[in-house]
Amino acid sequence: MTSNSRIVGAVEIGTSKITVLVGQSSGSRLNVIGMGEFPSRGVVKGTVVDSPAAGEATHRAIIAAEQSVGARLQQIFLSQSGSHIDGFYHEAAVNVGGLEGRVSAFDIDSVLNLAKAKALPSERCNVHYLRRPYYIDGSLVASPEEIRGSRLSVGVYHVHGDKNRIADNIHIIRNFNLPVTQLVLSGLASGNILTTPEERHHGVLVVDIGAGTTDFAYYLHGRPFVAGVIPVGGSHLTNDLSLGLRITEAQAEKMKTLHGRAVVAAKDRSDRVWLNGDHGIGDRDFPRMTIEQITAARTREIFEIVRKKIGSLYAPADTRAGVVLTGGTASLLGIEDAASRVFETPARVGQPRVEVSENLRNGRYSTVLGLLHQGLSQQIEEHSTQPPGLFSKIRRALDAFARL
Repeated sequence: MTSNSRIVGAVEIGTSKITVLVGQSSGSRLNVIGMGEFPSRGVVKGTVVDSPAAGEATHRAIIAAEQSVGARLQQIFLSQSGSHIDGFYHEAAVNVGGLEGRVSAFDIDSVLNLAKAKALPSERCNVHYLRRPYYIDGSLVASPEEIRGSRLSVGVYHVHGDKNRIADNIHIIRNFNLPVTQLVLSGLASGNILTTPEERHHGVLVVDIGAGTTDFAYYLHGRPFVAGVIPVGGSHLTNDLSLGLRITEAQAEKMKTLHGRAVVAAKDRSDRVWLNGDHGIGDRDFPRMTIEQITAARTREIFEIVRKKIGSLYAPADTRAGVVLTGGTASLLGIEDAASRVFETPARVGQPRVEVSENLRNGRYSTVLGLLHQGLSQQIEEHSTQPPGLFSKIRRALDAFARL
């Protein structure tokens, strides 16, 4: 390792698994050099509900990652998800005060600060400020400085979360004597690694369906306009099958993997599939159509909730790069078709836009891979209005809150 390189880790504390990727950076170059994984404990719908259990599982994944490279991690980039994440939009405008009616740096700072100046309840804290494009007298501009006009406006989408929940995640890492360098929303991490700048400019929606939650990020004009989390994921398909077929969770997971579909393709109710396939004692058969109907209904519901969450901002005509799907549930057969029907635009299963080993190209690793890449390439600042040092302020606030 050179004097300018460092060993860093990206950590995703998910509902079904804890994943740690290890990267070595030198300047702008990223090398994924190791990983660790451990079944998740104490996490429900992306939220830590049992800190000791979640902490032990996370530490095991970190130890495995460090052992895979034979070195200690020096800093951590941590993903953030969970049903407590929410957001709102706030817009502000100022009269242009620059010389000769040209927008000044002071005007830009003023309008941006006004757009971000929206108080949160004491138990909430901001995770990201997602700045939308600037407008001068109602016309969109990429960079407003020195442009002549009368009125400068900008909107900011505030992504915020429960302070206690965020503190729990950070403290899990810090209890392992590791500094958390960045906290990144899971949907933005996936969006960063799965889409190109051109796609983000033309409009693209990224939907990451995990086990307990679904993260999403909607990009327009090259920027994330909305990002968030819904508390529904792949485990809900498994639970629906378990209840509908009256089988165990483990059996339902197997049926989902082998026979589930995001759209119904079966035509004949006499087409049946076996639970174990050995035709032995306890083995049972079920209509393939019933299995597909159960999984298709829940998949459609997930997409409908995401579209409703984005609201009137979403428009198929503005989403010219389509929908990008990822997460473990993205492997469900027919999922592109199901997404296309709900979002009324082409959909595809995403692939990382960087060179990585084949095992990391699985959608299960999109968040943690994007997290590592985004953190090391400094693209968090490019995708939000978050100024340098904001996260340090959040960390100080969380530290102070934890001492109360």
